[in-house]
Formats: sequence, structure tokens, C-alpha cells
Amino acid sequence: MTKKHIDACVRESLEQYFKDLRGAEPHSLHDMLIAAVEKPLLDVVMNHADGNQSKAAEWLGLNRNTLRRKLLAHKLIK
Repeated sequence: MTKKHIDACVRESLEQYFKDLRGAEPHSLHDMLIAAVEKPLLDVVMNHADGNQSKAAEWLGLNRNTLRRKLLAHKLIK
């Protein structure tokens, strides 16, 4: 899947979200989207990195300590 495909999936999901609102105004959309995307992103990357946080952090372009903090926040590690 290319960046273009991911972009299309996000756009399609957001368009559906706005349709589902039926005219109601969204609230804290950025926080909601980040929360919805970040946990599965971290989970999938950690699985593909075989649990190696250093490798996953490199793939994600994050500092390892930042990755660890996010993994703890999402309860993906103890």
C-alpha cells in the first residue's frame, strides 16, 4: 500500500464521519483521529518489528523513549 492509498482510506473514512454527523459540528477532530490511528499503527509496527522497540522507533521516525511512552499510554506494553 502506498502513501496515496493510505491517504485515500483516511479521506474516505473522514467523509463518512462527516456524513454520519448529519450536519452536527465535529469536536476535537484532530485528537479523535490521532487517538484512532496511533494505537493500531503502533501495534502493527511493533508486531512487524517482532517487539523490537529500537527497530520500531526507527521505522516510525521516533525517539525510542517517545515510542515507549506512547506504547505505555496505549497499554501496548506494561
